[in-house]
Amino acid sequence: MKKWLIPVIVIAIIGYAIYSWAVGFNNTAVKLNENVSESWGNVETAYQRRTDLIGNLVNTVKGAADYEKGTLVEVIEARAKATSVNIDPSNITPEQLAQFNKVQGGLSGALKSLLVTVERYPDLKANQNFLKLQDELASTENQILTARTRYNENIKPFNNHVKTFPNSILAGWFNFEGKPYFQSEAGAENPVKVDFSK
Repeated sequence: MKKWLIPVIVIAIIGYAIYSWAVGFNNTAVKLNENVSESWGNVETAYQRRTDLIGNLVNTVKGAADYEKGTLVEVIEARAKATSVNIDPSNITPEQLAQFNKVQGGLSGALKSLLVTVERYPDLKANQNFLKLQDELASTENQILTARTRYNENIKPFNNHVKTFPNSILAGWFNFEGKPYFQSEAGAENPVKVDFSK
Protein backbone atom coordinates (compact mmCIF):
# COMPACT_ATOMS: atom_id res chain seq x y z
CA MET A 1 0.00 0.00 0.00
CA LYS A 2 1.30 3.41 -0.90
CA LYS A 3 2.16 5.78 1.96
CA TRP A 4 0.09 8.68 0.61
CA LEU A 5 -3.02 6.47 0.62
CA ILE A 6 -2.98 5.95 4.42
CA PRO A 7 -3.67 9.63 5.29
CA VAL A 8 -6.41 9.77 2.63
CA ILE A 9 -8.10 6.69 4.14
CA VAL A 10 -7.81 8.11 7.67
CA ILE A 11 -9.26 11.47 6.55
CA ALA A 12 -12.08 9.68 4.71
CA ILE A 13 -12.90 7.61 7.83
CA ILE A 14 -12.86 10.70 10.06
CA GLY A 15 -15.00 12.61 7.54
CA TYR A 16 -17.52 9.78 7.35
CA ALA A 17 -17.65 9.55 11.16
CA ILE A 18 -18.32 13.30 11.47
CA TYR A 19 -20.96 13.10 8.71
CA SER A 20 -22.66 10.14 10.43
CA TRP A 21 -22.61 11.93 13.78
CA ALA A 22 -24.13 15.11 12.25
CA VAL A 23 -26.85 13.18 10.42
CA GLY A 24 -27.65 11.14 13.53
CA PHE A 25 -27.78 14.27 15.69
CA ASN A 26 -30.03 16.14 13.27
CA ASN A 27 -32.45 13.25 12.72
CA THR A 28 -32.77 12.58 16.45
CA ALA A 29 -33.26 16.30 17.18
CA VAL A 30 -35.98 16.52 14.51
CA LYS A 31 -37.83 13.50 15.96
CA LEU A 32 -37.58 14.83 19.51
CA ASN A 33 -38.72 18.27 18.34
CA GLU A 34 -41.75 16.70 16.66
CA ASN A 35 -42.61 14.98 19.95
CA VAL A 36 -42.44 18.37 21.68
CA SER A 37 -44.67 19.95 19.00
CA GLU A 38 -47.20 17.15 19.31
CA SER A 39 -47.32 17.42 23.09
CA TRP A 40 -47.70 21.22 22.84
CA GLY A 41 -50.64 20.66 20.49
CA ASN A 42 -52.19 18.44 23.16
CA VAL A 43 -51.73 21.23 25.73
CA GLU A 44 -53.49 23.69 23.44
CA THR A 45 -56.27 21.19 22.74
CA ALA A 46 -56.91 20.72 26.45
CA TYR A 47 -57.01 24.48 27.02
CA GLN A 48 -59.31 24.90 24.01
CA ARG A 49 -61.71 22.35 25.49
CA ARG A 50 -61.77 24.33 28.72
CA THR A 51 -62.39 27.56 26.81
CA ASP A 52 -65.31 25.98 24.94
CA LEU A 53 -66.82 24.64 28.16
CA ILE A 54 -66.51 28.02 29.85
CA GLY A 55 -68.62 29.57 27.08
CA ASN A 56 -71.35 27.02 27.76
CA LEU A 57 -71.00 27.51 31.51
CA VAL A 58 -71.38 31.29 31.20
CA ASN A 59 -74.52 30.85 29.06
CA THR A 60 -75.98 28.39 31.58
CA VAL A 61 -75.30 30.79 34.45
CA LYS A 62 -76.81 33.71 32.52
CA GLY A 63 -79.97 31.75 31.78
CA ALA A 64 -80.43 30.27 35.24
CA ALA A 65 -80.01 33.22 37.57
CA ASP A 66 -80.03 36.94 37.94
CA TYR A 67 -76.30 36.75 38.30
CA GLU A 68 -73.58 39.23 39.19
CA LYS A 69 -72.72 40.75 35.85
CA GLY A 70 -69.22 41.75 36.98
CA THR A 71 -68.21 38.13 37.57
CA LEU A 72 -69.55 37.04 34.19
CA VAL A 73 -67.84 39.94 32.40
CA GLU A 74 -64.56 39.02 34.12
CA VAL A 75 -64.84 35.41 32.93
CA ILE A 76 -65.77 36.45 29.38
CA GLU A 77 -62.85 38.92 29.15
CA ALA A 78 -60.38 36.40 30.58
CA ARG A 79 -61.61 33.81 28.08
CA ALA A 80 -61.06 36.26 25.21
CA LYS A 81 -57.51 37.01 26.39
CA ALA A 82 -56.74 33.31 26.78
CA THR A 83 -57.75 32.56 23.20
CA SER A 84 -55.72 35.48 21.81
CA VAL A 85 -52.29 34.06 22.71
CA ASN A 86 -50.87 31.69 20.10
CA ILE A 87 -47.48 29.99 20.30
CA ASP A 88 -45.45 28.31 17.57
CA PRO A 89 -44.31 25.03 19.17
CA SER A 90 -41.16 24.87 17.05
CA ASN A 91 -39.98 28.21 18.41
CA ILE A 92 -41.26 28.44 22.00
CA THR A 93 -39.47 30.99 24.14
CA PRO A 94 -39.66 31.31 27.93
CA GLU A 95 -41.32 34.72 27.46
CA GLN A 96 -44.05 33.28 25.20
CA LEU A 97 -44.67 30.43 27.61
CA ALA A 98 -44.86 32.87 30.54
CA GLN A 99 -47.37 35.03 28.63
CA PHE A 100 -49.46 31.97 27.75
CA ASN A 101 -49.34 30.82 31.37
CA LYS A 102 -50.31 34.30 32.59
CA VAL A 103 -53.45 34.58 30.46
CA GLN A 104 -54.47 30.99 31.23
CA GLY A 105 -53.93 31.75 34.92
CA GLY A 106 -56.18 34.80 34.58
CA LEU A 107 -58.87 32.60 33.08
CA SER A 108 -58.42 30.03 35.86
CA GLY A 109 -58.79 32.77 38.48
CA ALA A 110 -61.93 34.18 36.85
CA LEU A 111 -63.40 30.69 36.60
CA LYS A 112 -62.67 29.97 40.28
CA SER A 113 -64.34 33.25 41.19
CA LEU A 114 -67.39 32.27 39.14
CA LEU A 115 -67.65 28.83 40.74
CA VAL A 116 -67.24 30.21 44.27
CA THR A 117 -69.91 32.85 43.67
CA VAL A 118 -72.31 30.16 42.39
CA GLU A 119 -72.47 28.77 45.94
CA ARG A 120 -74.93 31.58 46.77
CA TYR A 121 -77.42 30.35 44.15
CA PRO A 122 -79.08 27.08 45.23
CA ASP A 123 -81.22 26.92 42.07
CA LEU A 124 -78.13 27.18 39.89
CA LYS A 125 -76.24 24.59 41.94
CA ALA A 126 -79.13 22.18 41.34
CA ASN A 127 -79.30 22.89 37.58
CA GLN A 128 -78.36 19.65 35.78
CA ASN A 129 -76.68 21.46 32.87
CA PHE A 130 -74.56 23.45 35.28
CA LEU A 131 -73.60 20.36 37.27
CA LYS A 132 -72.65 18.50 34.10
CA LEU A 133 -70.53 21.41 32.88
CA GLN A 134 -68.88 21.68 36.30
CA ASP A 135 -67.94 17.98 36.14
CA GLU A 136 -66.63 18.38 32.59
CA LEU A 137 -64.53 21.37 33.67
CA ALA A 138 -63.03 19.34 36.52
CA SER A 139 -62.22 16.55 34.05
CA THR A 140 -60.73 19.07 31.63
CA GLU A 141 -58.50 20.56 34.34
CA ASN A 142 -57.12 17.04 34.86
CA GLN A 143 -56.55 16.73 31.10
CA ILE A 144 -54.68 20.06 31.14
CA LEU A 145 -52.48 18.86 33.97
CA THR A 146 -51.74 15.62 32.10
CA ALA A 147 -50.99 17.46 28.83
CA ARG A 148 -48.67 19.93 30.58
CA THR A 149 -46.86 17.07 32.34
CA ARG A 150 -46.40 15.18 29.06
CA TYR A 151 -45.15 18.36 27.40
CA ASN A 152 -42.48 18.71 30.08
CA GLU A 153 -41.63 15.01 29.75
CA ASN A 154 -41.01 15.53 26.01
CA ILE A 155 -38.94 18.67 26.60
CA LYS A 156 -36.41 16.82 28.76
CA PRO A 157 -35.01 14.39 26.14
CA PHE A 158 -34.94 17.16 23.53
CA ASN A 159 -33.05 19.54 25.81
CA ASN A 160 -30.69 16.76 26.92
CA HIS A 161 -29.97 15.97 23.28
CA VAL A 162 -29.24 19.52 22.11
CA LYS A 163 -27.55 20.88 25.25
CA THR A 164 -25.03 18.13 26.02
CA PHE A 165 -21.51 18.30 24.65
CA PRO A 166 -20.54 17.67 21.85
CA ASN A 167 -24.11 17.81 20.48
CA SER A 168 -24.36 21.43 21.62
CA ILE A 169 -21.84 22.31 18.89
CA LEU A 170 -24.10 20.88 16.17
CA ALA A 171 -27.23 22.33 17.79
CA GLY A 172 -26.01 25.82 16.94
CA TRP A 173 -25.25 24.86 13.35
CA PHE A 174 -28.67 23.25 12.87
CA ASN A 175 -30.52 26.02 14.77
CA PHE A 176 -31.80 23.79 17.56
CA GLU A 177 -32.20 25.60 20.87
CA GLY A 178 -33.33 24.24 24.22
CA LYS A 179 -37.00 24.71 24.99
CA PRO A 180 -38.56 26.05 28.20
CA TYR A 181 -40.46 23.85 30.61
CA PHE A 182 -44.03 24.65 31.55
CA GLN A 183 -43.83 26.37 34.95
CA SER A 184 -46.56 26.87 37.52
CA GLU A 185 -48.37 30.18 37.59
CA ALA A 186 -46.97 32.90 39.80
CA GLY A 187 -48.48 32.55 43.27
CA ALA A 188 -49.52 28.92 42.72
CA GLU A 189 -47.58 27.96 45.84
CA ASN A 190 -50.03 29.98 47.99
CA PRO A 191 -53.19 28.29 49.28
CA VAL A 192 -56.47 29.27 47.64
CA LYS A 193 -58.66 31.46 49.84
CA VAL A 194 -62.32 30.57 49.65
CA ASP A 195 -64.80 32.98 51.21
CA PHE A 196 -68.52 32.22 51.04
CA SER A 197 -69.49 35.15 53.24
CA LYS A 198 -69.70 37.75 50.43
